[in-house]
Amino acid sequence: MTKKERIYYTKPSISELEVEYATDAARNGWGDRCYEYINRFEQLFKQHLNVEHAIATSSCTGAMHMGLSALGIGLGDEVILADTNWIATAAPITYLGAKPVFVDILPDSWCIDPIQAEAAITSKTKAIIATHLYGNLCDMDALLAIGQKYNIPIIEDAAEAIGSVYHGKRVGSIGRFGVFSFHGTKTLTTGEGGMFVTNDNQLYETVLTLSNHGRARNQTKQFYPDIIGFKYKMSNIQAAIGCAQMERIDDLISRKREILAYYRQQLAHLSFIQINPEPENTINGAWMPTVVFDASTGIIREKLQETFLAENIDARFFFYPLSGLSMFESKLSNHNAWDIPTRAINLPSYHDMNKNAIDKIVIVIFHAIGKKI
Repeated sequence: MTKKERIYYTKPSISELEVEYATDAARNGWGDRCYEYINRFEQLFKQHLNVEHAIATSSCTGAMHMGLSALGIGLGDEVILADTNWIATAAPITYLGAKPVFVDILPDSWCIDPIQAEAAITSKTKAIIATHLYGNLCDMDALLAIGQKYNIPIIEDAAEAIGSVYHGKRVGSIGRFGVFSFHGTKTLTTGEGGMFVTNDNQLYETVLTLSNHGRARNQTKQFYPDIIGFKYKMSNIQAAIGCAQMERIDDLISRKREILAYYRQQLAHLSFIQINPEPENTINGAWMPTVVFDASTGIIREKLQETFLAENIDARFFFYPLSGLSMFESKLSNHNAWDIPTRAINLPSYHDMNKNAIDKIVIVIFHAIGKKI
């Protein structure tokens, strides 16, 4: 019996162009050229998002940390975010001595519920984070209206949502600032890395200073920091890979969307399965195709993952509620955030997977629910 070929849940798309640019950066990207690819990557990203400013960072977490710090968020403040998130969205809040306030998600988009977000606002609230989960889109109109009503900045966590578009605007470009991740699992990768973007000139200058150990760019004294800052810079070699990825970005996004569309097509007749939505006037960047089974099916994530692993197929758990982690206070009232992950699974979606692999995954889903395809 031959060993079943493994189907990974995700992996990067790396061409000879990435290798060429990274090699050039390694050989020649020093001295006067040490920021060459970084500057180019930021410029390409600004053009893609149609934003005024972009700062390449070593991680999306670092970009979020600096952005929150630049807004003046600190000890005793509160930041509202969805209970369904990766820890990287909440952790920077705690770095600053502020408190993450977790609210429930919507049952269809799995993104923050604007009504719950507004209800959680107090005199200590200093920001609301809108996480575009798995490429799905938050209700930005509702959130921006809340932000305007209470004079609270809306921040976009677009770590998983490059390629997603909301009413003609690319996500990350809509709120006070946006952050992106280029982890090796993402649609666009630099191995590790992130990006801070904004149209706010003053906020940009503050984050730019923070990103360079607190040294303002107009400071003429050598090695003279103006404030206490951070070290969240992206390397020139990472940015070189990012430049190559940006030159291929339309194809990278298109391929992800093709994979999600094929999953939708193959699973369309199963009324008890929900897959990543794409409401009118939006485009889902399709980073992570995800299926949520109706509670009536009795399907649980552990059984799903066990079934997938038996066929040598990777499957990823839907994020646990952050309020279910030991370091935070439990909030069982966030019903959707606690319930949906128990009957959901992320599906493989790497760029060069073929229809045969997707068909195999669909068959496994049918087996998991005891049906024949």
